[in-house]
Amino acid sequence: MRRILGLRTFPVGVKIFTRKAEVAAVRAKGHRYCQALMRARYGEHILLGKEEIGCPVAAATFGFSPLPEAYKSGEYSLRIGIAKEKEIGARMYKKPVSFSPGEIEDVYLFPLEESIVEPDVVIVEDEVESIMWLLLACVNIAGGERIETSTAVTQAACLDCTAIPYKVHKINTSFGCYGCRIATDIGPNEALIGIPFAYFAGVADLIKFFSENAIPRCREKAAYKKLKEIFLKASLH
Repeated sequence: MRRILGLRTFPVGVKIFTRKAEVAAVRAKGHRYCQALMRARYGEHILLGKEEIGCPVAAATFGFSPLPEAYKSGEYSLRIGIAKEKEIGARMYKKPVSFSPGEIEDVYLFPLEESIVEPDVVIVEDEVESIMWLLLACVNIAGGERIETSTAVTQAACLDCTAIPYKVHKINTSFGCYGCRIATDIGPNEALIGIPFAYFAGVADLIKFFSENAIPRCREKAAYKKLKEIFLKASLH
């Protein structure tokens, strides 16, 4: 799948542990969740628990600590300029799902190709066109039904692409958020998708199917090239 889509980094497996994880991984103290995701997509095995996580919003999402008052009141959103009113900023941080306090102990992120445990969620962060094919695979799995995604353009990695797929058992996408874009190397043309692992084998098979016809034809851009030729000929006359 990585070869077919031309992904620049690894798809990342995410495993939720209800007790301390005993895996060979780096406990990345002080890391935001999106930073742990970044390291995992470049090939590292990363663990985050209550003692390591360095982002108060992600910590609240995973039930490690309460959401700080500045976020709940909307003051933080107003201060950094992502909301024009405190009430709007406050609603941005209302989570549709979250983990209860003490529900989990560790979150383990790793390159999917090097799995030593079965992940709960797979996250792919890459160019939007690659995310499109993954989403189209999910549409096929859904029998052709439209896929609704949920985001407030906050908590892109922790909530949108981990907690929602895990808790609701649905695919979810995100174009990123203020936090991940100041804290990681996510590119301006990149987005994220979180896929429950139960769907992943089907997604991978569909990517192979798309590679037989749809992907190469789309990337060849024959219709666009023909249009350019028409305009070029018209301009010469």
